[in-house]
Amino acid sequence: MIIKTPSRLHMCLIDMSGAYGRIDGGIGLTIDQPNFIIKGEESDTKDIKVDFCEDIDEEIKPECKEKIVTSADRIRKYYGIDEGFNFEVEKACLPHSGLGSGTQTALATGKLITEMKGIHENSVQLASVVGRGGTSGIGTFSFDYGGFIVDGGHSLKEKGSFLPSSASNVRPPQLLGHYDFPEDWDILVTIPTNTEHINGKKEVNIFQANCPINKSEVEQMSHIIFMNLIPFMLEHNIYEFGSCIDQIQCRGFKKVEVSLQPPKFLNLMKYMRDNGAYGVGMSSFGPAIYTIFDKENKDIVKATADYLNEEEGDTYFVCKAQNFGHQIIEK
Repeated sequence: MIIKTPSRLHMCLIDMSGAYGRIDGGIGLTIDQPNFIIKGEESDTKDIKVDFCEDIDEEIKPECKEKIVTSADRIRKYYGIDEGFNFEVEKACLPHSGLGSGTQTALATGKLITEMKGIHENSVQLASVVGRGGTSGIGTFSFDYGGFIVDGGHSLKEKGSFLPSSASNVRPPQLLGHYDFPEDWDILVTIPTNTEHINGKKEVNIFQANCPINKSEVEQMSHIIFMNLIPFMLEHNIYEFGSCIDQIQCRGFKKVEVSLQPPKFLNLMKYMRDNGAYGVGMSSFGPAIYTIFDKENKDIVKATADYLNEEEGDTYFVCKAQNFGHQIIEK
């Protein structure tokens, strides 16, 4: 069996104040690349074996393998599965790039095992088992549904403290909204070279040091999202949608995430805005930086490409939103 997953842009966490009894919540967009593609089959042994196609970068393999083995063990333990499994990763992207590779890897592994054993689970249950979605549900719901996702966060009584998904063991949040994203809008994603990833204990410390966020900024963020960004998306107003993306970057916890980036990232975002981008955002803690464009604004791609330093390892790609989730492409 082979599963192909999309990636996601995590646009922002909505409420890291807790003033009204809930925390987290978020919005994000499913994108059609890069993909994670993994093949799985039952083994004659009880071992978990992970192989990779030859063209997968060596830098990707160790963490990807660890994520697959850990997720497989959790799934087997939870469902009482004794058999081993052989996996082959056919396509993967660099972890900690802001595109949600960890969640897609874990969920794809869990989905492969359960489907091969005739167990049909949705992504929320699988995410709970493999330990994903404890803060944001964007990757979880992107796996099942695709499109533009809004999740409702967690009760402060349930979660108790401000933590990233990697350090939180509560269930994924409720899905508030799932919308098809305009198919005539394109997405430019840039990934500038990043030598310091924000994850693990460092990420936990950032949450604890900067939360709770001022209530008024959370109120502003909520208004921008629910009364501006989503309606403008549904009205196909790309200019105002982009303006909302810009407004999000300087409020709430997203302001914290952006402020921690090196000058190189901030200069890139400013350059893209100065050269006609409708709006520029950062996915999660980065390094992925994105803008939405259409045929009237396609020159932003060349302008950005000319600015990036390929010799330093800066990369970019153009993609579309994916208005559906994972695919089982071979049973």
